[in-house]
Amino acid sequence: MTNLQQEQHRKVALVTGAGIGLGRGIAKILAQKGYRLAITYYSDSEDVQSVSEELAHIYGAAPLVIQSDLTNQDEVKSTIEQTVEHYGRLDLLVNNSGGGESSPLLDLNKDDFNRMIDLNYRAPILATRYAAQAMIDREIPGNIIYITSSRGERAYPGDSIYGGMKAALIRSSASLALELAPHGIRVNCVAPGATVNRMEQNALTEPLGKKIPLGRMGTPADIGEAVAWLASDEASYITGINLRVDGGLILPGMPEDVSDEAGYGWGKVYD
Repeated sequence: MTNLQQEQHRKVALVTGAGIGLGRGIAKILAQKGYRLAITYYSDSEDVQSVSEELAHIYGAAPLVIQSDLTNQDEVKSTIEQTVEHYGRLDLLVNNSGGGESSPLLDLNKDDFNRMIDLNYRAPILATRYAAQAMIDREIPGNIIYITSSRGERAYPGDSIYGGMKAALIRSSASLALELAPHGIRVNCVAPGATVNRMEQNALTEPLGKKIPLGRMGTPADIGEAVAWLASDEASYITGINLRVDGGLILPGMPEDVSDEAGYGWGKVYD
């Protein structure tokens, strides 16, 4: 097999929202594992350019960079199409883009409400539809992974929409795993807990780390390794799960320690 033929057979991963934080870490780990990459960004062009240059320097090939507003349904479809047109295949879709306001429902305006639903649920589900069809058309037994959250399993105040959409993805992924299993496509979720996202943060020294059973916050690399493993042949018998990567964050529930230092957890205290 020639070098060109070998390159054409290398797996391709699309990571949405890869300019910063978790997406950036996931993209780096997947490049390390040998994937050819397509990465999307919405507005942080300098950040995504930095990622692209770093990957090109270390691995010899720059990723395909796609500017996309994933709340626009046409742009979701175009993102998948551009990836497949550029590389000729798609093996792994990582639905990472997400975010929104942490605010009580009564304080949310209509635009923020709709955008959170579009970005955190509608976009990844539509991307799954187009990516799965591309895999089926090319007889690729691919992988689709949603980046959910421990907040999809544990309720917090001001989190009814973002956390609710993450919970919806977990539930939808289980049905999609059943639907796509006959095509050899596996569908799973990776649920980060408290994870450092900004460059100035240190997972070992962030104060919240002391509250986490494993003694530190998570890193983007922790999430990237989980994604890479779930998409690998070593996990070929796993589909329809939500893999929590949170250092045990949500295992204890409300703290029983009533000292002032312990705090009272995430909820409001009412007299």
